[in-house]
Amino acid sequence: MVTLETIKTASKHITDVVVKTPFSYAPILSKISGTEVYLKKENLQVTGAFKIRGAFNKIASLSPREREGGVVAASAGNHAQGVALSAQHFNVDATIIMPESTPLTKVNGVKRFGADVILYGANYDEAYAYALEYAQTHSLTFIHPFEDDVVIAGQGTIALEILESCSDGLDAVIVPVGGGGLISGIATAVKAVNPNIQVIGVSASGAPALKESFELKRAVDSTSVRTIADGIAVRDTSNITLQYMLSYVDDVICVDDEEIASAMLFLLENQKLVVEGAGAVGVAALLHHKLPQLEGKNVAVVLSGGNVDVTLLSVIIEKGLVKSHRKMKLMVTLVDKPGSLMHLTELLNELGANIVHIAYERTSTDLDYGDAHVTIHLETKGKEHQKEIRELLHREAYINTEMM
Repeated sequence: MVTLETIKTASKHITDVVVKTPFSYAPILSKISGTEVYLKKENLQVTGAFKIRGAFNKIASLSPREREGGVVAASAGNHAQGVALSAQHFNVDATIIMPESTPLTKVNGVKRFGADVILYGANYDEAYAYALEYAQTHSLTFIHPFEDDVVIAGQGTIALEILESCSDGLDAVIVPVGGGGLISGIATAVKAVNPNIQVIGVSASGAPALKESFELKRAVDSTSVRTIADGIAVRDTSNITLQYMLSYVDDVICVDDEEIASAMLFLLENQKLVVEGAGAVGVAALLHHKLPQLEGKNVAVVLSGGNVDVTLLSVIIEKGLVKSHRKMKLMVTLVDKPGSLMHLTELLNELGANIVHIAYERTSTDLDYGDAHVTIHLETKGKEHQKEIRELLHREAYINTEMM
């Protein structure tokens, strides 16, 4: 059973390896949300995520015989790196089973810490089932990412650091939820120190099993999961973490992928922090006013990790620029003759629109002979600037289609 004392013991176990990550005030987010927000930046952890805490505490607690036999884990990334680094520290052989779709950067991140990687299954749950079988076949100790009291106690050390930094006047802690190990540890510690502090979980709407289970007070599983927050994309509910949540957690809400993406971009621009989807759900809830009951209160938000796939991040940035009216994509039809394109670009230049990409097409079958399509990507200065560009094209009698 996880208690405040087991969490304090875990804190002693991990002190030589795990970073005591920054905990700092977020003025811009506070102003937007109407809440006094403090960010616990686990994205700056030694492996880029909080998972090292539970993994290290678990391997530190193994007997010499168990360490000698080796360990195995299933993970899409963060838990894998935590287990790999912890095993390397104790000179323990580690094998990590990862889904076949795992980005190469995450696979290489695990291998960098000396672990063997086996790619298996279409998703985490298939990799997990295979890892259990692999552990039994090879007599290895399985390190579960959340359904383990020793692991949960390790994750709970985050709460000790938050309370140490902000013990007076803290009204709530917002925590990402997927399997429930992180919030179980944090909630256990927080409620033991001050039962009046609210603990609120935030899940992805594309992985709703734990939220639904919390509301129904019984474990239910999802038929499938689909979310950019891969760190909390858990299909099946754990009875172990659910019981901790029913005992100590005040509420669980959800945010969708659009809200998560906007939070990731917000953190990148305004906090200078790279945060993965799972780590940004708490900020997404505040940005989109999902927690009005916390307005005017002091709130800690756990940024659980920063191991985002660069390809996904680039897509989020590109879409974010379009949505915030800082990028505009147009297709203009003009007469295919010398000077036509130059005239168009001169008009755009007069309005201060920066052309970052241009393509000229004259052979499309939907064009009249003598016409051409010009596709233009523009950097713009906001909604009003884009309105001026549309009005200009209309005055100049250009046929144009805006591309989103």
